[in-house]
Amino acid sequence: PQSVARAGALGLPVALAIIGGEPHRFAPLFDLYREAARRAGQDQAKLKTSINVHGFVADTTDAAADQFYGPQAEVMNRIGCERGWGPTSRPHFDASRGPKGALFVGDPEVVAEKIIAHHKLFKNDRFLLQMAIGLMPHDQIMRGIELYGTKVAPIVRKALTESGEGAKASA
Repeated sequence: PQSVARAGALGLPVALAIIGGEPHRFAPLFDLYREAARRAGQDQAKLKTSINVHGFVADTTDAAADQFYGPQAEVMNRIGCERGWGPTSRPHFDASRGPKGALFVGDPEVVAEKIIAHHKLFKNDRFLLQMAIGLMPHDQIMRGIELYGTKVAPIVRKALTESGEGAKASA
């Protein structure tokens, strides 16, 4: 919280990496950031916020989950050992890719809907999706990037434009 408040007071951009747990628990940090900026007299229109998450886009939600689980679990188990977290499992992974979880894994529509829902929560200006987690096959990453750019981003932009948020945020 101190880092977020300091960034707000200084008018610096802030990016929160949400790689586990329930993302809604991070919303108070953005509130703190904006309040610290307001109290310091920073121009609210110039504040920049980002959420950075793990996820993957494939042609189908089942394919995205099956392709991403192994590499993502390997990385999370490795860093989990360093940070004192328990091991992950497929049921934990599947729960985390649900509506209230931190993973953005699915077909283009599923991922876009989750991005839009999280934008309503955070009012973020940027969204970064880290797909290259662990040893993902190159062709799968390239397809994920293609789907993100040609399918996910247009859905998100359209939804945010229709809601009046399009000028503020970019996917």
